[in-house]
Amino acid sequence: MRRAAPPPGDKQFDSFRASSLYCPRCQKAQPVDERLLLILPDGELYEYLCQFCWTQLGKRKVQQERPALIL
Repeated sequence: MRRAAPPPGDKQFDSFRASSLYCPRCQKAQPVDERLLLILPDGELYEYLCQFCWTQLGKRKVQQERPALIL
C-alpha cells in the first residue's frame, strides 16, 4: 500500500540536530557539541565538534525568514 505524498509546503521536520557523527580521528561515531560559528545576515552558522578530540565534523546553517522590506 502506498502512502499519500504530504501536501506541498507541509514539512515533516523543521530542522535536524546531530547528536553523534563519525569522527575520522577517533575512527568511530562520537557524540558532538554544537557551537555557534557565525551570525550572518540571512541566518546563523553552527559547527559540530567531536566531544573527545574537538575535531570539526560538520556545519549547519539555520535560515532566518525575514519579512520583505517595502521602501
